[in-house]
Amino acid sequence: MKEIAITSKINVFDSIDEIPETDQNLIKKAIEIRQNAYAPYSNFKVGVAILLDNGEIVLGTNQENAAYPSGLCAERVAIFHAGTIYPKAKILKMVITANSDNKITTEPVPPCGACRQSIAEYEIRQNSPIEIYYMGETGEIHHSASLKNLLPFMFDKKML
Repeated sequence: MKEIAITSKINVFDSIDEIPETDQNLIKKAIEIRQNAYAPYSNFKVGVAILLDNGEIVLGTNQENAAYPSGLCAERVAIFHAGTIYPKAKILKMVITANSDNKITTEPVPPCGACRQSIAEYEIRQNSPIEIYYMGETGEIHHSASLKNLLPFMFDKKML
């Protein structure tokens, strides 16, 4: 038997003030847009801001549906929109921010498994890392230099 040890590096910031100013702007945009989330069932709103290498910022929010599997997470709304409108642009950074109408969200909220796989597709396709910040309504902000820290065993087209 062989054992594989996995190590992930996540930077933890206590406040937005510790983050570079250019990234603070991206975080503010994600916070602002999350109020546009359509979340009448979970009351859990997620906003995403994506910075592309052409300078464009693409925004997204979660969109729920009474038929639960038909809804879509904010990360996939934003990344699919970026891929559609700017198909040749590389994604440099993604900010994910979440809050609940039912309680204060104090823990950083990372992307779900389906979103991690969708982000992986773009990171692999563009052959460069996507920086990811994720946070709740208050508290720490987590930063990963690449999706590989959040999804170390990525499934990709080489496996098909």
